[in-house]
Amino acid sequence: MDISFQQAAYSRSQGRRSLSLTEKRNRTQRIETMAESIFTLCAFLAVFAVGAITLYMVANGVPVIYRLGVREILFSSAWKPVAADPSYGILYVILTSVTGTVLAVALGVPVALLTAVFLAEIAPRPLAALVRPAVELLAGIPSVVYGLLGMLVLNPLMYRLEQVVFHGSRTHQFTGGANLLSAVLVLVVMILPTVISVSETALRAVPDQLRVSSMALGASRIQTIFQVVLPAARPGITTAVVLGVGRAVGEAMAINLVSGGSVNVPLPFSSVRFLTTAIVSEMGYAEGVHRQVLFTIGLVLFGFIMLVNILLHKIMRGEDG
Repeated sequence: MDISFQQAAYSRSQGRRSLSLTEKRNRTQRIETMAESIFTLCAFLAVFAVGAITLYMVANGVPVIYRLGVREILFSSAWKPVAADPSYGILYVILTSVTGTVLAVALGVPVALLTAVFLAEIAPRPLAALVRPAVELLAGIPSVVYGLLGMLVLNPLMYRLEQVVFHGSRTHQFTGGANLLSAVLVLVVMILPTVISVSETALRAVPDQLRVSSMALGASRIQTIFQVVLPAARPGITTAVVLGVGRAVGEAMAINLVSGGSVNVPLPFSSVRFLTTAIVSEMGYAEGVHRQVLFTIGLVLFGFIMLVNILLHKIMRGEDG
């Protein structure tokens, strides 16, 4: 009798256990299904946002191109939107943005990459603990503060340099230090924290086995860093460069304060206007065709960023292949 009672109790406990396992499995499946639905919805929202922005920019920027012509807008250098005989050429504005971005990336990325290597591979922990918060603090400073410091500190220094370089010149138009060179230096400082942080994360993600294997084969520490670690972290570093380019291309407020704001050939000591600063400076009072052309400038800026991303990703895929 006791044996049969124990068997029945055991059978009931086993049944409850199997039922409990089934309930847990069903609950887990419901949670996973819900999480998958949320992730899918977020992905579609991101794609929808990009598509909506693209359609909006195209709808507002393309009609004026058909009205005025591609040559008048993209290949003309005369920007006189409020003149009696208005001109809407943005060639110099496009060249300024391209030149400024290329120079900022060429100067800033090597410094940022070497700083990331120092923090991830070389610096002692106490020193890295001091430098890393400083880099993060740079990322948190508002862009208008960079522009204000550039206007109050950098522009006077550039003006002194300009006076030395063009001493006695009768043709040079002095800018007071608000020129392309000042804008590039401000952009260099602004892209540093982004490129440093992302590059350092990519370097730290490289497995230690690669470092150990390289040193075991007789490579020095520097050889291991530059010939093993950096190539292994190339995808993350490429992402850092893309983010840095996006920061440089899309910056407006700081550049508006230090670049001078005139539409000129993008020479180092010339007062210039970027694509972003053209929109910021004139959108408040623009109307009619002038306002539509500003949307065209935004469309050009959007296309420029997309082109940079596509080129960098193709380069990365080519190297991986």
